[in-house]
Amino acid sequence: MRFKIYRYDGEEEDHDIYEVPHEEGQTILDVLFHIQEEIDDSLSFRYSCRGAVCGSCAMLIDKVPKLACRTQVKRVKEEKRELENYEVLDEGENLSEDFILVEPLPHLEVEKDLIVNMDKFYENYEKIEPYLKPDEEPEREHRMDPEKVSELEDYTNCILCAACFGGCPVNGENENYFGPAALAKLYRFHIDPRDNEDRLASADEEDGWWACDFYTNCRKVCPKGVPPNFGIGKARQELEGRKDDED
Repeated sequence: MRFKIYRYDGEEEDHDIYEVPHEEGQTILDVLFHIQEEIDDSLSFRYSCRGAVCGSCAMLIDKVPKLACRTQVKRVKEEKRELENYEVLDEGENLSEDFILVEPLPHLEVEKDLIVNMDKFYENYEKIEPYLKPDEEPEREHRMDPEKVSELEDYTNCILCAACFGGCPVNGENENYFGPAALAKLYRFHIDPRDNEDRLASADEEDGWWACDFYTNCRKVCPKGVPPNFGIGKARQELEGRKDDED
């Protein structure tokens, strides 16, 4: 099979095409390892766990943000692209049935080949202060309703891969937007009964909850099924309810 890989050395960008023998169960990450070990050892990419847990290997595969370690080569062309208002699809290299296109995540600065600088993503994440803020130190464990735990798990499953960040059109247009991952995590702390701070207020601004345009790309590309759009929508409804009460 043929793979067209984005290359960047800090000065010039290009795409190289590699022929890689197909194997059963082969993933995009397997392909990248084969290229690096057997064909071109200068190819750079990021990975760690190889089990869809660390989120390190998120990249653009045939114009869709995915984890390379869990993306099966044989399924890339079978899966439909359902991303909305995603200009990346119309930019740069064209898709082709003759090869699989592998590129770095959009909206983040490329450092080398498929490696992007994650600083902006983590700055947004740290901005929401992603840790519990209880009223006081508990004397014993908290007892939580099973339904509340289930709702929390919808958002705690995030592995910070930044696929949603790369798939969000708003992040491409507004560099100050908090982004889906940060807002999903913020909502997670808002609904946690152990937390005692007004989390909604901390993103009640133009670049926070209100910047989302609900394209839902974030949920479509999330490898763990986290629904940032649901949390953002609920947060906005609650904030609007507060304003109605004040009026």
